[in-house]
Amino acid sequence: MSTTTTARVTPPEHFTREQLDWLAWLEPPRAQDLTPEQIAGLVEPKRAENPYFRLLALDPAVLEARTRADLDIFHTGARDGSGLPRAERELAATATSRTNGCVFCASVHARFAATLGHRPEEVDALLAQGVHTALLEGSLSARWSAIVRAAEALTRTPIAFGPEHVAELREVGLDDAALVDLISSAGFFSWANRLMLSLGEPSVPSVP
Repeated sequence: MSTTTTARVTPPEHFTREQLDWLAWLEPPRAQDLTPEQIAGLVEPKRAENPYFRLLALDPAVLEARTRADLDIFHTGARDGSGLPRAERELAATATSRTNGCVFCASVHARFAATLGHRPEEVDALLAQGVHTALLEGSLSARWSAIVRAAEALTRTPIAFGPEHVAELREVGLDDAALVDLISSAGFFSWANRLMLSLGEPSVPSVP
C-alpha cells in the first residue's frame, strides 16, 4: 500500500477485488516515528505498514477502541462456528461499502467474502452490478440476498431496517446471534466507510 500524499493517484475505474493502494490527504507518521503509545493503539503491530492506520494512530486511544471493536465484530464466535460465519460478516461489509461508494473497503472485504465463502462469482456480481441490480437480477443466493438486502437497508438509514428484514433473515437460517453479527458488521462499516472516505482516496497500484 502506498504511503505518501504526493504519489500520483490513478483512480480505479470500477469496484474490484484487486489489491488497491490508499493515499492519505494528511501525511501519516512514518512507521519508524510511531511512539510506544501509538504502536499500542495499533493493537496488531503489522498495521504499522498501513498508512491509514498510521494516520489514525495520531489519536491512539480512539484507534485502539476502533480496532478492538473491528476485531470483535468480525472474529468473535466466527472461529468456533457460533453466530454469522465470517464470510457472511465480510459480505455485509462488502454490501455496505458498495452502497457507500467506498471502493477501497469494498475491495478488501470482497476478497475475504469471495475466498472464505468460496463464491467469487456472486461477490463479483455484487461489485459490478451494485446492490439493487444484483438483487433484481437474482445474482445472489436466497441467503446472501437476505444478508445484502438487510445490510443495504441499515446503510441507507437504520430506520429502513425493520421486521420484514428480520423475518427474511430467519427464513434463510439466521438465529439471534447471527442477526446481531450482521447488524454489527453493517453498522461498523457504515461508520468506517465514512471515516476512510474523508481521509484519502483509493488508487490503482503503480507498475514498477
